[in-house]
Amino acid sequence: MNDPFSQAELLANRRHFFGKSASGIGVAALASMLGDSFGASKLASPAPAPKAKRMIYLFQSGAPSPQDLFDYKPELQKNHGKELSDFVKTSQRKTGMTAGQKSFPIAGTKYKFKKHGRAGTEISELLPHISGIADDICLVKSMYTEAINHDPAITFFQSGSQIPGRPSLGAWLSYGLGSENKNLPDFVSMVSRGTGRPNCQPLYDRLWGSGFLPTKHAGVKFMSVGDPVLYLSNPDGFSPSARRKMLDDLAELNEKKLAEFSDPEIDTRIQQYELAYRMQTSVPELTDISDEPESILQMYGPEVKKRGTYAYNCLMARRLAERDVRFIQLYHMGWDQHFTLPRQLPGQCYDADQPSAALVKDLKMRGLLEDTLVVWGGEFGRTSYCQGKLTRNNYGRDHHPRCFSLWAAGGGIKPGTTFGQTDEYCYDILDRNGAPIHPHPTKYHKDAVHVHDLHATLLHQLGIDHTKLTYKFQGRQFRLTDVHGHIVKDILS
Repeated sequence: MNDPFSQAELLANRRHFFGKSASGIGVAALASMLGDSFGASKLASPAPAPKAKRMIYLFQSGAPSPQDLFDYKPELQKNHGKELSDFVKTSQRKTGMTAGQKSFPIAGTKYKFKKHGRAGTEISELLPHISGIADDICLVKSMYTEAINHDPAITFFQSGSQIPGRPSLGAWLSYGLGSENKNLPDFVSMVSRGTGRPNCQPLYDRLWGSGFLPTKHAGVKFMSVGDPVLYLSNPDGFSPSARRKMLDDLAELNEKKLAEFSDPEIDTRIQQYELAYRMQTSVPELTDISDEPESILQMYGPEVKKRGTYAYNCLMARRLAERDVRFIQLYHMGWDQHFTLPRQLPGQCYDADQPSAALVKDLKMRGLLEDTLVVWGGEFGRTSYCQGKLTRNNYGRDHHPRCFSLWAAGGGIKPGTTFGQTDEYCYDILDRNGAPIHPHPTKYHKDAVHVHDLHATLLHQLGIDHTKLTYKFQGRQFRLTDVHGHIVKDILS
């Protein structure tokens, strides 16, 4: 058993045999015949006409508080300090952080709201720049999710499952639609730490992983320090010509193993080495912002020249979008305000407000917003009651998955609109007649937007029928929306 040749033969076992038949030789051969359109052809006919070619997802990790930003509730102000249970039936499960509280006093927001845009969208004073693009965004107030803790909730938004191991949204898009730029990855992720609570919930690489899809569909993380992409530069004393020769020799060895075992991961390895070689030229050009006009840099705010900031990442997102990268994922950490919201939230909003609005305006000026989907939001909402002690100047909010807000722009999303509503205490979603509803993913309601509904809608705008984009794994067909998901037609233009 220590004979390396015998061990190599054992690799051609049952798993590899079925891998070859299900997603190896047959798929590779069909892909070679159909070319780069192969991913799209798998979606079956008829597919929806695409309104978008790419997506930028601005994920606000930690969960922004809708009561303080997008969902103004005068009754919270009026009844500040009173028990929430005196006004609503508090049936939502509580987290372990507040389940032991004896009192659940209402916490009204400290911040003023104004109406903006032609539709009079109400937005907090903490977001003056996003307020300025009210006519370009669709604000969805009736989002809901099943998860009540951060990691499963974030994982759910990224992969359609609370359990780790599924492909991320960007990986599904890479798998289904392929690439339009051979010198950059299909899928890029970037992470920034906000000033609100920079050391709160961690983020794991699996959030932009490929799960059980071939690893070539995983996101490539752009780093905030050192080389933008790990291991991209040649080692000291190693010339580009030596690098090319090494890759050619390595490819030859890998191709021999591919012919022997037909393991699709070997083909992935060959392709990724070649992409890395091309990125040695394309990434430095991408990240060199010296060609940006000063007016554009000023639009993104004072942090735009500092690598690793949210402002810098937003500018990178626009530069990636104009180079036709399929999916760009930005994570901005620090939105988890449990105890000192009035101290933490203003700084967090300062980080995200101006760059987010600048990205939308920049895309619009360049004619890219029409076919670029931009999504902004976190993993769940926050409670209207205070976590911990409520004082005149201080309050905090726990997790509330029952209702929260998110906005989207571009890519065929109806601009200058608001969809959905919540009750006077931001506790339950209301239908369009004002009656409370308690949505469940297996019981579709047209006025509530589940995570699977959001995913189905985003895929639809990219020309994908979410029920057809599937991958067989462990004996069943998997998809991003699992067995649920409905297109939210009311937010589409």
